[in-house]
Amino acid sequence: MSEIMIEMPELFSVEEAGHFREEVRNYILGGHSSFMLDFGTCRFIDSTGLGVIVSSYKKCVETGGTIRLTGMNENVRKIFELTRLTRVFEII
Repeated sequence: MSEIMIEMPELFSVEEAGHFREEVRNYILGGHSSFMLDFGTCRFIDSTGLGVIVSSYKKCVETGGTIRLTGMNENVRKIFELTRLTRVFEII
């Protein structure tokens, strides 16, 4: 199945995390399980945003898919490095 591209919001925090969770959940229920998250416009991500991405990743892996990340600026990438999530996700 093809990979679905999702553009991440400029500020990915608790307010946007619920919408993202539902969007990914609906795709998974529709039979999609591989995603590319585009952080090209994202300037900030908080712990809730990270948690939602990790929980979504687990659901994707359970159904044979994955989540890859692209377009990170230095600040967002540093958050992923500090939390060692660079070891979990393929970052392009």
